[in-house]
Amino acid sequence: MRKGIHPETYRLVAFKDMSNDQVFITRSCETTKETIDIDGQTYPLVKVEISSSSHPFFTGKMKLVDTAGRVDKFYSRYKKYNQK
Repeated sequence: MRKGIHPETYRLVAFKDMSNDQVFITRSCETTKETIDIDGQTYPLVKVEISSSSHPFFTGKMKLVDTAGRVDKFYSRYKKYNQK
């Protein structure tokens, strides 16, 4: 890598897909306070709601992932504006 163009915090980070608990490790600058142990190594942990292992485009399965009630919030907002 060329010197001076990459951030200092560029390191191996574990990303965990919360919909299917799959973990993958890649390099990232993402900051996090959580860690995870994988094969005796400790990595910073970033939790994601959807990844290529659970996204309908990659899996071929249509699945509605509703975390934190976002779909309900959308429907309630749409209903409020749709009423005349």
